[in-house]
Amino acid sequence: MSMFFKKTKGLENEIDEYLDLVMKGGLIFKLGIKCYLDKQTEAFEGHLKELRKLEERADDLRRSVEIRLYTRTLIPEARGDVLGLLESCDKVLNITTENLLEFSVEIPAITPTLKQGFLDLADNSVACLEHTVSGIRAYFKNLDMVRDSVAKVQFYRKESNKNAERIKRTIFRSKVDLSLKIHIRYFTFHIERIAEQSEDVCDRLSIAIVKRFE
Repeated sequence: MSMFFKKTKGLENEIDEYLDLVMKGGLIFKLGIKCYLDKQTEAFEGHLKELRKLEERADDLRRSVEIRLYTRTLIPEARGDVLGLLESCDKVLNITTENLLEFSVEIPAITPTLKQGFLDLADNSVACLEHTVSGIRAYFKNLDMVRDSVAKVQFYRKESNKNAERIKRTIFRSKVDLSLKIHIRYFTFHIERIAEQSEDVCDRLSIAIVKRFE
């Protein structure tokens, strides 16, 4: 992150660690969804526990970065943008954790015909998160790479939309109770929110890039 942090190695390390945690959170989420769909309850609950601890650590790191930026008057010309990016990225991680928790609490009955659809939805939603993290890293290190990351987020966002629509079309054309249909739609919507919030972060990132070139 040399473009901003030539003399603030501690801050650079904290932001890097924070972004590592966000990325890891997405990977744990995918493992958790796979275990849930495979009915590996113990492994699923283990992933949920790990993700909740990771989220707590990420919150602590984000607060530490905020304190450093405000109390030490670091990178004043871009401080607001950096804080906004981290806070909006934190929302993605929060949504990811909340999703896995809801699976644990409500135990949705995912029919076998929908299993691959949910795996694809989780994969593409987390891909949005991963490329969002890559875009934020590029904001600090290589501005030319930001556009590539944003484009990939937009691509996988559309793919997640297709996955979600396919799941809903399948379940609402099946002969199961309406309550199950609505429950499946609820979980489809919330996994899709990971991709939506990731795209929101990238919208903020694009604005921050424009400001850097002013």
